Amino acid sequence: MISRREFTGTLAAGAATLAVASSAKSYAQIAGANDRVNFAVIGLNGRAYAHLSALKANQATSRITHVCDVESNILDKFAGATQKELGYAPATAKDFRKVLASKDVDAITIATPDHWHAPMAILGLEAGKHVYVEKPCSYNPHEGELLVAAQKKYGKHAQMGNQQRSSPHTIKIVGDIHNGLIGKAYMASAWYANNRKSIGVGKEVPVPSTLDWDLWQGPAPRKPYHDNYQPYNWHWFKHWGTGETLNNGTHEVDVCRWALGAEFPNSVEASGGRYAYSDDWQFYDTLEVNWKYDDKLITWEGRCCNPMKRYDRDRGSLIMGTNGSVLVDRDGYEVYNGSGKKTDEFKVNTQKTSSSDLTGKDSMTDAHFGNLIAAIQKGEALHSPVSAGYVAVTMLQLANYAWETNRVLKLDPANGHIVNDPAALALTRREYEKGWEPKL
Repeated sequence: MISRREFTGTLAAGAATLAVASSAKSYAQIAGANDRVNFAVIGLNGRAYAHLSALKANQATSRITHVCDVESNILDKFAGATQKELGYAPATAKDFRKVLASKDVDAITIATPDHWHAPMAILGLEAGKHVYVEKPCSYNPHEGELLVAAQKKYGKHAQMGNQQRSSPHTIKIVGDIHNGLIGKAYMASAWYANNRKSIGVGKEVPVPSTLDWDLWQGPAPRKPYHDNYQPYNWHWFKHWGTGETLNNGTHEVDVCRWALGAEFPNSVEASGGRYAYSDDWQFYDTLEVNWKYDDKLITWEGRCCNPMKRYDRDRGSLIMGTNGSVLVDRDGYEVYNGSGKKTDEFKVNTQKTSSSDLTGKDSMTDAHFGNLIAAIQKGEALHSPVSAGYVAVTMLQLANYAWETNRVLKLDPANGHIVNDPAALALTRREYEKGWEPKL
């Protein structure tokens, strides 16, 4: 297997003659191709279909030249879907390093498992590519810091996929809150509810012939393959996943801190556990988190295995102020005065967004990709650069560590670092497979 170190040497030497790169050269002959941003989509199960849908919505300014996945059947399926949706066949690759070596690729989108997000994004920036990376933009805070530093070093655009930052109605209502709509906004409460089932107790089995398990693991230290890891349950194993806080909590908690104008808090505390089932799931299925500031508070309640809604919504954010409150989610918002009377509302859809939707094709994602493309082509400001996404993601990672250590974590609000707790601080980094450590 080629290590990260060997790969970066390959990039430096140039790899323009790779078969994947050469197979994409024909796209340059298509009228208007030079005016479009050429994308490679990496990690093709689930959320990648929202990337495909968004790039189709932005096809006047973008093109998918490559698709990449370590699992051959998933790669073939997505390539077929791309040809059906867009009318042309992209080049395919199992190894993302071949994609990064192609001069025909301007930007990459990353929808891989969480442990790959920051290492792959850093390599993409180093290779001169713009990056769209799904949340969380890092597996731990140390990786997040490296990613922010890499973006600054290489000067390419890097957008995190918390797409509500590009939602027109959310942009409007957050702006109204900042302009005093509900007085001083001082508390925000977010929630997420789903009805996930047990993942059972897995057993070691031979790796499927369609899967490159070594490359799937990438920067993570090697483990044998079990029959309940793929294609989604890796989220609930600490070796690769980051739990429901980072899987879904990132979105609404980010809206909360955006509305309050909050950065890193003074402390974080979390309480919960795995209550619904007894299985291999290594995180909580129920969690309550408090992030405390000098003059404000953010809370999140996550329930993986109980679908009871709050305010008739699977997920959302409630922003409270001295003169009223705003209830906002992906489908609209409601404004209440200081007496709790509804005074205004806006709805995007007649059908509510469901937490059971694991793909998330929507106009927000379309707009979020459009924003990245406009940044690349016209210098438009990104709605969620990784420097901002890093703050939201780190807050949720710190919630995980507060739960894992079962104590309140005191933080330096200037940088989010844990103070006076060496054991908790050690959780903010990980060990890597030799040769795959993310570096600058």
